[in-house]
Amino acid sequence: MYNTKAYSAASATSALSFTQIGRRDLTEHDVQIEILFCGICHSDIHSVRNEWSSVMPTTYPIVPGHEIVGRVTQVGSAVTKYKPDDLAAVGCLVDSDGTCPHCQANLEQFCPNLTFTFNSPDKHLGGVTYGGYSDSIVVDERFVLRVPTNLNLPGVAPLLCAGITTYSPLRHWGVTKGKKVGVVGLGGLGHMGVKFAHAFGAHVVVFTTSPDKKEDALRLGADEVVVSRNADEMQQHAGSFDFILDTVSANHDINAYLNLLRLDGNITLVGAPEKPLDVSAFSLIMARRSLSGSSIGGIAETQEMLDFCGKHNITADVEVIPIQKVNEAYERLLKSDVKYRFCIDMASLKSA
Repeated sequence: MYNTKAYSAASATSALSFTQIGRRDLTEHDVQIEILFCGICHSDIHSVRNEWSSVMPTTYPIVPGHEIVGRVTQVGSAVTKYKPDDLAAVGCLVDSDGTCPHCQANLEQFCPNLTFTFNSPDKHLGGVTYGGYSDSIVVDERFVLRVPTNLNLPGVAPLLCAGITTYSPLRHWGVTKGKKVGVVGLGGLGHMGVKFAHAFGAHVVVFTTSPDKKEDALRLGADEVVVSRNADEMQQHAGSFDFILDTVSANHDINAYLNLLRLDGNITLVGAPEKPLDVSAFSLIMARRSLSGSSIGGIAETQEMLDFCGKHNITADVEVIPIQKVNEAYERLLKSDVKYRFCIDMASLKSA
């Protein structure tokens, strides 16, 4: 085991602060990565503040971060896909059982024995896994991803969560040229949904409660922008969408969007509102519509997404910060005061 610098929280009410953590020595299948950039995801805040205690209680101290981009420094003797100095990435998962039907189908995100990048039981060292707010990380080769060399690295980091979270359902539901696609919300997830749907060739409509977001939505690739509080604008699109990606985590009326779907249309949730949704059965029944959810993607699909981004030069819009401003970034993120994701320059940790 070796020590590395990190930022951690000691309790649900503590600020993140400097610490040192242990990382395992390489096994024959491991890759050691020097972390260059790490995105800040809203789930980092939920976990740090133990807001998912009923589902995933937090073990302290916690080192968050699952949007990791770095450079390979060492590889185990059996590693074949990576070599020192390669650019590499790590997302939300660092292990799974590899034998269940989900893993066999390249759907590791649904494995009943998966290991998350942070706050998951660490089968190597005991305790829990520590995430990307740190100098380095050691990960099994199967869960390391290749980074296209033409992309801006800070903008790549959020692709490991926000990117795959939006790419996966768009692919699953067959979004292609000629499809009419709605994206509800223009935040960290929504802005990636717009970029991907546009790159797939769809006609993209953004739904927002903020009229002042129209210009930015069009810049990101939207063809139209609808202010969702305007009933007339909403009615003009009734029964016309093939697919709607709902990225909003605030409580909202899902039926208003179900009624915009055409026959056999689907709306997929990637946001997670605090309160249960009140769904009208008739909104579904009368046009054979469907309502579904989606999380991230498997490792193969995440690599596909990164390769797609390399081909189309797609990255997240980020504000790069030093690690010393992470607590300020958390407060700003809660106020939606960022366009559209924070990314930590981990070189700043060296001076901590």
